[in-house]
Amino acid sequence: MILGRSFSALRHNPKVLFGFAVAVQFAITAIAVVVIVLVAGFAAARIASVPPGSPDQGPILAGTIAVSILVGVVLTLASVAFTSIVQGLVAADVSFAALGRKAPLRALWSRVRPAFWRLFGFALLQGLAALLWILAVGGAAIAIMAGSGFADGSIGIAVGLIVLLVLASIPLAVWLTTKLLVVPAALVLEHATLGSALVRSWRLIRGRFWPALGVMFLIGAIMGLAAQVVSVPGSIISGVVGGVLAPTGSPDESEIVALIAATVLPQILVLAVQAITLVVQGTGATLIYLDSRMRYEGLDQTLIRHVERSSLGATDDELGDPYAVDPARAVSKTPPPKQPAGYAPYPAGPSTGYYAPSNGYPQAYPQQPQTGGTQPQAPSPYPAPPYPGQAYPAQPYPGQAYPGQPHPGQAAAQPPSTGESAPPAAPPPSSHDSWAAPGGAE
Repeated sequence: MILGRSFSALRHNPKVLFGFAVAVQFAITAIAVVVIVLVAGFAAARIASVPPGSPDQGPILAGTIAVSILVGVVLTLASVAFTSIVQGLVAADVSFAALGRKAPLRALWSRVRPAFWRLFGFALLQGLAALLWILAVGGAAIAIMAGSGFADGSIGIAVGLIVLLVLASIPLAVWLTTKLLVVPAALVLEHATLGSALVRSWRLIRGRFWPALGVMFLIGAIMGLAAQVVSVPGSIISGVVGGVLAPTGSPDESEIVALIAATVLPQILVLAVQAITLVVQGTGATLIYLDSRMRYEGLDQTLIRHVERSSLGATDDELGDPYAVDPARAVSKTPPPKQPAGYAPYPAGPSTGYYAPSNGYPQAYPQQPQTGGTQPQAPSPYPAPPYPGQAYPAQPYPGQAYPGQPHPGQAAAQPPSTGESAPPAAPPPSSHDSWAAPGGAE
């Protein structure tokens, strides 16, 4: 279900997600190409202007290399910023869609803007970790070769060491990436600090590691295959066209234009596939975040209450933020209880466990009819609140009873029979918050 809903994001809000992602991806790529060409041309012309043997040749060469490195760093930071913005927009869009709403770009950006620098810092932290790992592996290989005077045998040992370290680091990288999968969603939806988001992701994924890994692996495999389907034929076509149009390197302008078009068009398609991949991966990660919170923290009940109060005319200030974390229900450092197969603490739909309306997202509450007619809706297993503003009773973990109900294996006290059916008893009043943690923990 999560895999299917991840791909349906493009149909729910294509102008905001796909359109924005593709437009910014093209803009950043075009700017990067132009900057690289200009810097390369300037560097080549500057180096060529220095006569051989000139004392200025060394400083000019060093300055050119420094400028090239600086440009590369700036372009990398721009790419990281783009990735952070798209991840935040996707998380915000899924949060609105779970409430049955379709938000414009301005509303999504207003939710992402406070968390942008934290998203940017998380992306930089990932890049820094990868860079440190590359430097460590490269340094170990160079140390081995330098210790033996760069003999032929040491080169083979260094290459073997690099291969072993790369293979050994793959499980570690996959494990860390999966455990920290929902950090962007926590940063945007919970307004958490970077450290708190790391802890939240670690705890929410605990017990949901393999489903999360499976979904993200399938998304990566599907989109990787799509990228290859687009790029490989494009490379073949560009090579054939180049050989046909200019087999001897003819400088005819029309042939050069045709050759450039045959080379650039496949790359444009690859960029579009990359933008789609980023949106789908972000949607999958956010859906995993919602799924974990619904299972462990009863987020579905909060969303139901939010939608019902909104339909009764409550303002946004009165409603508050439905994704705010209640400390009494938040997943703690204690592992959550193991769930039985098929367990779904949220309102179950016909086949997915979620309501699956036409917008393609799981919703904690069925969509209301858009016209004056009446449409049948799936029954909700949760009792309706007696009046607006009163919360639902806290949902227990598996093996725990609802308030006023006996625990599994405990016989319920039966009232004496009077021949008449008595109305159902209301839950006993509680002296603590009705959103307290399951089991009566305060």
